[in-house]
Amino acid sequence: MERKKLWLIYGMLTLATATWGSAFIAGKFAIESFEPATIAFLRFLGAAILLFPIMWFFEKNRPKPTIKDWGMFALLGLTGIAIYNICFFLASKHAPVIKSSLFIAANPMLIVLLSGLFLKEVITKKQIIGLFLALTGVVLIVTEGNTGVITQFQFEMIDLVLLGAVITWALYSVLGRVVLKKYSPIVSTTYAVAFGTVFLLPFSLVEQPWNAIGTATPAAWLSIAHMSVLVTVVSFILYYYGIQQIGAARASIFINVMPLSAVIMATIFLGETFTASSMIGALFVLSGVYVGTYVHKKRIKRLRHAS
Repeated sequence: MERKKLWLIYGMLTLATATWGSAFIAGKFAIESFEPATIAFLRFLGAAILLFPIMWFFEKNRPKPTIKDWGMFALLGLTGIAIYNICFFLASKHAPVIKSSLFIAANPMLIVLLSGLFLKEVITKKQIIGLFLALTGVVLIVTEGNTGVITQFQFEMIDLVLLGAVITWALYSVLGRVVLKKYSPIVSTTYAVAFGTVFLLPFSLVEQPWNAIGTATPAAWLSIAHMSVLVTVVSFILYYYGIQQIGAARASIFINVMPLSAVIMATIFLGETFTASSMIGALFVLSGVYVGTYVHKKRIKRLRHAS
C-alpha cells in the first residue's frame, strides 16, 4: 500500500469519526422532540432511502448474498445500528455527557482486544501506546482536567446501557471486518442499515412517535437529517472502507477523534468553553493517533507487496 493512499485512508477515518462527534450535538437537539428509539429509526430510515439508490448505481456487479451473508448483515444491523443507537440516545437523555464520553472512549480498547482474539490481527506495541495516549487525552477532555470526577460516579442502571453501547459497537466493527472480505463498504453499510431500521421500528412504535411528529422543532428535523446524511451515509461508508484497508484494530484508534470533535463543536454551536485541559487532551489524542497508526517506510513496502 502506497504512503499517499495510506494517508488518504487516515484522512477519511479522521473525517468519519470527527463527523460522528457532531452526533452528540445533533442528538441533544433531536431528543427535545423525539424519544431515543424514534430518533434512531428516523435517522436510519432516511439513510436507507439514500443508500439503496447509491448501492444500485455504483455496485451493479455486487455478489448475491447467501443465507449466511444475510445472517451477518442482520447481526450488523442488530449490533451497530439498532442496539448501539438505542443505547446512545438513551444516554443522551439520561446520562451526563462526561460519563457517556468516558464509556465510549473504551471502544477502541475493546475493538483491539476482539480483533486480536477473533480476527487474529497483529496488535503492535505502538498501537497499544497510541491507544493509551489517545485515551488519556479523551479523559482530560471530557473531565475538563478534573480526573477526580471519575471516582465520584456511582453505579446506575444507565451504566448498563452505556456498557451495551460499547460492546455492540465493538462487535459491529469486528463483524464488519469479516463481511468486508466479500462485500464493499457501500453494500455492507446499506444492508446493515436496512436490517437495523427494521429492528428499530417496533421500539419506535412503542414510543408512539406520531404524537411528536406534529410538534417537533425544525432543529430536531435538521438534526435527524444531518445524522442520516453525514453521520450515517457518508461516515459509515468511510469508516468501513478504512476497516477494509487497514483492519479493525488500527482503524479503531481514530474513534478517539470523536469526543475531541464533540468538544470543539460544542464550543462552536453550544457556546461551551474550550479550556486549556481540552487543548492538552487534544494534543494527547492527536499524538496517540499518530503513534498508533505510524507505519515505517519498510513496512509500507511489505504492505504494498501484500495488497
